[in-house]
Amino acid sequence: MPGSIHATAIVAPGAKLAAGVTVGPYSIIGENVSIGDDTVVGPHCVIDGHTTIGRGNTFYRFCSIGGMPQDKKYGGEPTRLEIGDGNMVREYVTINTGTAQDVGVTRVRDDNWIMAYVHIAHDCQVASHTVIANNVQLAGHIHIDDYAIIGGSTAVHQFVRIGAHTMVGGTSSIRQDIPPYVIGAGDPFRPVGINSEGLGRRGFDADVVAALKEAYKLIYRRKLTVEQACQEIITLQAQQPAARDALQVYVDFLAASTRGISRP
Repeated sequence: MPGSIHATAIVAPGAKLAAGVTVGPYSIIGENVSIGDDTVVGPHCVIDGHTTIGRGNTFYRFCSIGGMPQDKKYGGEPTRLEIGDGNMVREYVTINTGTAQDVGVTRVRDDNWIMAYVHIAHDCQVASHTVIANNVQLAGHIHIDDYAIIGGSTAVHQFVRIGAHTMVGGTSSIRQDIPPYVIGAGDPFRPVGINSEGLGRRGFDADVVAALKEAYKLIYRRKLTVEQACQEIITLQAQQPAARDALQVYVDFLAASTRGISRP
């Protein structure tokens, strides 16, 4: 479908907008911005920085996208923001570009639902199909994996990793990594079990979910170290071949954790 640019919008000469892009009243698009087809930029948005945006996104009113990182070490380097396809970004969301101290790019991949007043700081890496509820605050360098759900008014410490298919209750404070498939809440975050309901909705077989529950017990009920838990989960993989891939997500996450995992 053909797009449109409102007469009151300001689009810099160097900006690259596909033919199907719509830009609402009083929005500003910067010189180094590229936006793909069928993306809608609502009224009173600012999109600037070295920012690349894919197809079919919606930026609701008053978004601030591609602003410079809120990092005192930032010295004006041409760091970037990359946003994929099909994301919904609601009112007053702020997403900053990366820093030279990390990979230099903040990324938000595909099909994410980002609600009002969310802040995604420099160098965050948000995967696909996540739900980030109102007023969630993500500090710098955070990694969030596919299908994670983060409840409203949650604050996440810098460098934390949140695994795939996790579910974090609202008003939580997250200071350490949350392994995949875990559900919990609190200040500090307290894991309470496996996100069985969410896994079932996404087509996980009951036997696989049962194996993931066993892995959870190895991590949280047996008082093992992370390294010992990894070894036990590898043994469980041999016993539960149908769950091998799902369990490997656990092993890879635990092996890569540098902040330690959230524990009760």
